[in-house]
Amino acid sequence: MARLGKNSNALYLLIAANAVSGFAQGISMLAIPWYFSDILNQSSTFGFIYGTVTFLTLFWGLYVGTLVDRYSRKKIFLSITICGGLIIGSVAATGFYLGELPTALIGVVFCTTMFIYNVHYPTLYAFGQEITEKKDYGKINSIIEIQGQATSVLSGAFAAILITGVNQEFLANIGLGGTFNFNIQPWSLHKIFMMDAFTYLLAFVLILMIKYTAVKKKVIDTGSIFKRLKQGAAFLKQTPLLFYFGICSYTIFAMLLIHIHQLMPIYVDKHLGASSAVYAGAEMLYAVGALISGIGIRWIFKNTNTVKAIIILMIMSIIVFELTAFTQNSLILIFVCFVLGITNAGSRVLRITYLFNHIPNHIIGRAGSVFQTLNVIVRFSFITLFSLAFFAKGTNITWAYVICGIFILISIFPLLFFYKKLVNLKSGE
Repeated sequence: MARLGKNSNALYLLIAANAVSGFAQGISMLAIPWYFSDILNQSSTFGFIYGTVTFLTLFWGLYVGTLVDRYSRKKIFLSITICGGLIIGSVAATGFYLGELPTALIGVVFCTTMFIYNVHYPTLYAFGQEITEKKDYGKINSIIEIQGQATSVLSGAFAAILITGVNQEFLANIGLGGTFNFNIQPWSLHKIFMMDAFTYLLAFVLILMIKYTAVKKKVIDTGSIFKRLKQGAAFLKQTPLLFYFGICSYTIFAMLLIHIHQLMPIYVDKHLGASSAVYAGAEMLYAVGALISGIGIRWIFKNTNTVKAIIILMIMSIIVFELTAFTQNSLILIFVCFVLGITNAGSRVLRITYLFNHIPNHIIGRAGSVFQTLNVIVRFSFITLFSLAFFAKGTNITWAYVICGIFILISIFPLLFFYKKLVNLKSGE
């Protein structure tokens, strides 16, 4: 890995901790939606849980930005990893004691993970910006994306094995039936959760080892939470072009989360009539696409400005969402997920680098909270819509994909309207 200034070792430990906790977390977040859809046949129940926790993150997300700007990013990481390890570990221990997990406790793990996720990534990127030279912003964002998606590839592969198990039928489905002959029993959810808890605690140890010197002294605002929230909103009000860019460029991510957590388990089960191997395999190919994007997106668009590059990625996303709606083939779904991996990861690297270059570090958390909050409102609205019984019947889930594609299309228009101004917008200090 290339040197990234005087804080290289701190960045390596931060990325290692992110990889460790992300691995088991990724398996859990694949296992839970599939468990509700295929094992319990309660996709509407999961939709309700997902919608509820998304609604709650609307308020939590607002508060997170003030935490990120007010307190030590290292201490925030230590807090969320130890809390995650203890809560999920307790749920896993309950499963071992009872021999199975009540549905409510499975929901607790999903909710805990979602709440931690909403603290983790704003803190990760703000911490990265704090200890990285401005000239290396694009590089560190790409490295974080590459690491995250490489971890997702592994967690997707392990999820397919742990959720389904491995037998001759599984090996035949992935083309290895005549090559290997062995069996692995599926893991119960409480075993998966215990592994998840252990990796949180390992991440805690790695973060504890981080030593760094801030590249630029952090300006801490000690005002009330409400006052700090107003300052984040006021900054974006003074720079409306950043507001338009941040909101519109976020739509791929919003639809992608809904696709992975809510729509795809139903699509695979009801529309394709396929097994969890297809679901986990599609998730793994999504991560491969995202990994490739993290490695090469800045090179691919080196002669293209950020705004144009994001518009191109949004158009690609529209095409594959509509392709999903009008086809019924597992290989096409896998291809679609691969492309969405490229477009989501690519737009995230480009978007975050653009925002880093235009928003000062001391207010990045609060400005990010505004984007996150509006994104949560969008996701909650669509999650509520797609939780209707209509979408769980027959092949009606395909209509959800039509709607997702149309929404991204609508979001392109503000970027086109303000295109020249966004391209020429001066960098912030």
